Amino acid sequence: MELFLQTLIYGLLIGGLYAVIGIGMTLIMGVLGIINLAHGQIMMVGMYLAWVFWTFMGIDPYLSLFLAVPLVFLLGIFLSKYFLQPLIEKESILPENQVLMTVGIGMVLVELARFIFTSDYKSVETSYSSETIALGNISISLPMLIAFVIAIALTLGLFQLLMKTDLGRSIRATAQDKDAATLMGISSKKITILTYGIGSGLVGAAGILLLPMYYLYPDVGPIFTIKAFVITILGGLGSPIGAIAGGIVLGVAETFGATYISMGYRDAVGLVIFLLVLVFLPGGLKQVLKI
Repeated sequence: MELFLQTLIYGLLIGGLYAVIGIGMTLIMGVLGIINLAHGQIMMVGMYLAWVFWTFMGIDPYLSLFLAVPLVFLLGIFLSKYFLQPLIEKESILPENQVLMTVGIGMVLVELARFIFTSDYKSVETSYSSETIALGNISISLPMLIAFVIAIALTLGLFQLLMKTDLGRSIRATAQDKDAATLMGISSKKITILTYGIGSGLVGAAGILLLPMYYLYPDVGPIFTIKAFVITILGGLGSPIGAIAGGIVLGVAETFGATYISMGYRDAVGLVIFLLVLVFLPGGLKQVLKI
């Protein structure tokens, strides 16, 4: 029973971080109408930025959120404005070409990281990296708990932005009907660019939160791109709340798979869930939860 509870708690904590990754991709997909296959690679950039701040400036990874996330946001703005927006504006270009552009962006980011930092594994060892909090016979990783709390704060902040601000209303209107939003005076171009930046900032933040617990190397990005895609499909296309549910389900499923089957099958569990959802629940969890 203790092993079950330990596994469940860890799955919920990692699922909270997965949810932030999934929300970022869902937000981009809802407004741009494409799957961002550079999502994990942008997350990798955020992780390397935090590693640089830690290694050369001694800034705690979680404090580096205030420096690295704005930089990743600006990177997303740059990529959207100069690489994706020109394709979006040309009606003769199919959405598939826009998706291929994100694939190209991801490949370039990976190779740039490999050129600058090499393929060596890197990590961040803080004073609390191995600290745990004991609840009876159950121990909770302190870095994971801190990351989970920050992830909740980021999620609540995003929903406040979407529901309570003019920018958020413009984003939701553009996602629902871009032509109608334009007729109402909303600049769909600016909203599209900003949304990609916000989604990039979110996934960059998730990467930074994971950094004290994960090894960092250039090819870590594609792994999380796949996870983000699975979460998006599992939660239901275009549903931020569904992405939260999808991230938690994936985190719990992976953790139980690693504990009760084999650590080597951890990522395979997510892919099996992905296939089952496509076959039996194509609308994702939002179809079941009515969200």
